[in-house]
Amino acid sequence: MDVSDWRAVPFDVRGESVFAVGDVHGCAAQLQALLTEIAGIAGTTRSSTRLVLLGDLIDRGPSSLGVLDIWAQDAGTHGVDRIHRLMGNHEMTLLLAIGDGPHAPRARELWLGEHMGGGAVLAEMRARAGRPEAPLDRALVDATLGSHVTACLFAMEPHLRLGNMLFVHGGLRPRVDVDAYLARPWADFKDAEWAWIMADFLQWKEGFGGTFVVHGHTPPVRHHELTGEDDPHQFIHDRLGLDGGSSRNGIVTAAQIEDGRYRILRALGQPAGAPASRAVSHSRASNSS
Repeated sequence: MDVSDWRAVPFDVRGESVFAVGDVHGCAAQLQALLTEIAGIAGTTRSSTRLVLLGDLIDRGPSSLGVLDIWAQDAGTHGVDRIHRLMGNHEMTLLLAIGDGPHAPRARELWLGEHMGGGAVLAEMRARAGRPEAPLDRALVDATLGSHVTACLFAMEPHLRLGNMLFVHGGLRPRVDVDAYLARPWADFKDAEWAWIMADFLQWKEGFGGTFVVHGHTPPVRHHELTGEDDPHQFIHDRLGLDGGSSRNGIVTAAQIEDGRYRILRALGQPAGAPASRAVSHSRASNSS
């Protein structure tokens, strides 16, 4: 674990201590380590505590089902007063892929493609079910995840507002009506842009009308390509990114946010299949680029 110093910012979270966790992408060991650290910190604070999981729990990493098992546990298990499970574009794509709506064929093709990495999760589900040829459908998801985890997936929130803060997976489009933008339902797939937006959000430097955005979705390497910023986890231009790179570098990142300040918490690991020495080196390089 790595915990930064506190950084002064104009955040208002109504006197609470909020723990926001960025993209996990199947890194179950790192998520558990991070949540254990958060529970320990939460146990020492006198303020109300809230855990916000920013989405993209699944795909690419070694144990997406293990992540979901941890993620679906209740607030008390994680030592906090409230929990919010926000939807990422990866969860959105899976849920659409197992449905029968108009976006199902495209979502299925996208999720099973090499870029999103859903094929590995399908293999996990087939192995857990003991059905190596099982099709990707709602029945397989129900059988392998269980009714509680599946219900949590379908109940994911699109965003959370608290004080002057907005927690959302992808971000905001500049110069649009924020309420209308955030109201787009996840079943609209890529029209629910709050889970997908990247460049237009990150390259905007004029703020969002007094709203401060905490988001995931963009890993450090891509963040640097788009913004030129060396630290992807600094509060700048009214946004704070918490995608640590997870399956690329074995880092799952969170922030503890309080009125007027925040600090970064990182669970350090290694990506699946990487030798330990190489993984540690890459993790440190990614954090500084």
